[in-house]
Amino acid sequence: MTLTMYVDGDRWRAHQRGLLAEFPGLVPVAKGNGYGFGNRRLAEEAARLGSPVLAVGTADEAAATADAFPGDLLVLTPYRAGEPEAELPADRVIRTVAHTEALAALPAGARVVIECMTGMRRHGVRVGELPELPVGHLALEGFALHLPLDRPDGSDPVDEVAEWVRAIGAAGLPTDVVYLSHLAAKDVRRLAERHPDTEFRSRIGTRLWLGDVGAMSSRATVLDVTPIGRGERYGYRQHRAPSGGHLLVVSGGTAHGVGLEAPKYVHGMLQRLKGLARACLATLNRTLSPYSWQGKQLWFAEPPHMQVSILFLPGEHKAPAVGDELALTVRHTTTHFDRVVER
Repeated sequence: MTLTMYVDGDRWRAHQRGLLAEFPGLVPVAKGNGYGFGNRRLAEEAARLGSPVLAVGTADEAAATADAFPGDLLVLTPYRAGEPEAELPADRVIRTVAHTEALAALPAGARVVIECMTGMRRHGVRVGELPELPVGHLALEGFALHLPLDRPDGSDPVDEVAEWVRAIGAAGLPTDVVYLSHLAAKDVRRLAERHPDTEFRSRIGTRLWLGDVGAMSSRATVLDVTPIGRGERYGYRQHRAPSGGHLLVVSGGTAHGVGLEAPKYVHGMLQRLKGLARACLATLNRTLSPYSWQGKQLWFAEPPHMQVSILFLPGEHKAPAVGDELALTVRHTTTHFDRVVER
């Protein structure tokens, strides 16, 4: 009874090595659900890559991965004064800090990276705060810039980063290391040409672990197959079957993230029309599932249960046998697999 991600290990790691060559000094990111792999597994992969630093999302994630990764752990969520303390190896942990009061609250010798307020407007210190930052008692490891993905105003991300490097230097602060998120390799090279004395280190998660989609496949086990006639009732809500066919009970439910969809930013008329069509069908209790059998995407018979889903297979299609596996397309950053199998 498993929801499984199969991984072509050689191909997956070849992609990682290729990206490492494209982004010298790359900092792997392991956070959240570990991009479907789990954070400990990714910590071990980062160690295999020889990376001296692993970025994690939270202090608790740093504590959970500390024994799986021998290098430094960069916590991406900014430290807040008075937050509950996690048991962390102090000599290996680097805290991100985005507010002056948090800098002042840290103990002497704490290792920090200072987050700057970019066009993301998420969190960070502002240019005017740089000269007065209370960092004399801290080990300042660098600055971090988390950049927008889209720039509808046509602005150049390289210019934004370069302006910050100049401002940091003008404030008398070191510009030796700047951590970046969401900047293309060609733009990192442009920055290196402009600022040869600064090391730009890209923090990459999704593209590193999930960038070669052909290296991974997701499968769900068929747990039960039940024939059903047109008009017969089934499920929690006792809806009627729209036609004869089979009900397939398969692994994967809401506890795995199946059927839970994160909001997406919609571009263009076609995507909007598709969204409207899906919404209209949902009002009729017709929702496509992420599962496929013999190349056909199947409908949910009813909303997913906690650990299984029930699918409707029309009668003109041959039913799978119990124990067969169905392909499914899921978002890895929101899916918790029962198994990750390397082959």
